[in-house]
Amino acid sequence: MARPAPHLTHDVTNQTPDRVGIDEFTTNAALVEGVAQHDAAWAIDELSTIGTLVGSGGFQRDAELANTREPVLHAFDRHGIRIDEVEYDESYHRVIAAAVAHGSHTSAWARPRPGANVARAAAFMLFAQIEPGHACPISMSHAVVPALRQQPELAAKWMPRILSREYDGRLVPGKPGALFGMAMTEKQGGSDVRANTTVARQAGDAWLLTGHKWFCSAPMSDAFLVLAQTDAAIGCFLVPRMLDDGTRNVFHIQRLKNKLGNRSNASSEVEFDGTVGYAVGEPGRGIRTIIEMVARTRLDCVLGTAAGMRQSVAEAAWHVRHRSAFGRTLIDQPLMRNVIADLALESEAATALGLRLARAHDEDASDTEVAFRRLATAVAKYWICKRGPGHAYEALECLGGNGYTEDYPLARRYREQPVMAVWEGSGNVMALDILRVLFREPDAVAAVRDELASAASADRRLAEALRSIDERLAQASGREPDDVAFDARRLAEDLAVALQAAVLIKGAPDAVADAFCASRLAGDRGALYGTLPSGVDVEAILARA
Repeated sequence: MARPAPHLTHDVTNQTPDRVGIDEFTTNAALVEGVAQHDAAWAIDELSTIGTLVGSGGFQRDAELANTREPVLHAFDRHGIRIDEVEYDESYHRVIAAAVAHGSHTSAWARPRPGANVARAAAFMLFAQIEPGHACPISMSHAVVPALRQQPELAAKWMPRILSREYDGRLVPGKPGALFGMAMTEKQGGSDVRANTTVARQAGDAWLLTGHKWFCSAPMSDAFLVLAQTDAAIGCFLVPRMLDDGTRNVFHIQRLKNKLGNRSNASSEVEFDGTVGYAVGEPGRGIRTIIEMVARTRLDCVLGTAAGMRQSVAEAAWHVRHRSAFGRTLIDQPLMRNVIADLALESEAATALGLRLARAHDEDASDTEVAFRRLATAVAKYWICKRGPGHAYEALECLGGNGYTEDYPLARRYREQPVMAVWEGSGNVMALDILRVLFREPDAVAAVRDELASAASADRRLAEALRSIDERLAQASGREPDDVAFDARRLAEDLAVALQAAVLIKGAPDAVADAFCASRLAGDRGALYGTLPSGVDVEAILARA
């Protein structure tokens, strides 16, 4: 009788090798050039070290595990004692410890100099490119500094820990380093924080907070900025997890959010019940106090989206260079070349504008640069973050069925990108913020217009876009506010694309700037990626991807 015998049914061929063992910094031409252009060339060696780390197989494996072994809430210990702890997998701790060790949180504050925020932005992007969830507490720890400086006694206590490059994820007293979070929104208000119902009552040098927060991200952070109602209107408060006597503050984590993406980072609902907090900033001016923190986290949303775009196009370009179909390598197929080049353009434009904005946040920024960033950050946050999901999807499709599986990183990236547009002001919030700046801060409008005009002299397409923007603004000045608001998204989009064109004209190779203007400003554009017009230098663009 014949017996079954195991045998090889086929040899595996035509599968793309894993994209590991790559320096993610030096292989990213747009990032390398932007760092040098914006006065941060002194950081290139450190950034290459980070690029090699995040490109390693071990780091990528930790990124995968951190998102599949998700955080778990332990509200009570086995004895029934309330502990309100979130347990993370060790992979997550390794990722965030590396990010802290390399200063991706507060290096720009620790050693301010020209280009400091550019170097920090590049480090942040490299880590977020591979594992984005940890970037939330990293970003908030960076952004909290301007708010904290408004309260000197708190700054003296907390700043050395914020600037530290030591990480300890435990909830214990005496840690040398600290990470920050924030809790602003509530069930009934969302972005309308003036509708908050959490109250704060003074008790000596401290305040006692009672209420709830609908979204509190990274609840194992060491302290949080929290908004609460006082007799003088909304105030801002620093709420520590551990009190000075070594006991735990009241910080009742009700549940963790079941999110679409961002799975490695816990987001929670919390209840305060006589929770100790310390006032930050002027009484009743809590929104003004926290606004600079929000502005800097908005920039990090731009940087995080750009990091995701880089991951998306790098994985797609890698795949099509190693995969064959219909007798040719995919990258040799003309239509695929159009798609990859178009994705690469979007990635480069996001990176270039993000780094330009980072430079405007350095401590040597002039009044004009400060005015520029007020408007340009909001414009970039609106547009770039909204472009992220569609960009990730198109890159995912380049991998075919493999891209749709969770075994490859682009499925995770596709689920991740929408959060950048939702956090720190969703689309309508950002568009209305842009309108407020346009009609209330003429110095900001002038600074952005000067940026556009300085590049428009080199490209007729940008010059025409600037004329159109000027006409739109002039028409808006005589219209009813609701009518202007109805068109706010269109105006935000026009400004954003023009700004991206301007920074590319000034800093990118001619082939990149020309292709961007031809496809985004000249009107010869389809609705999806892969619709670059003929005549653009696809070869030069692909060589950089």
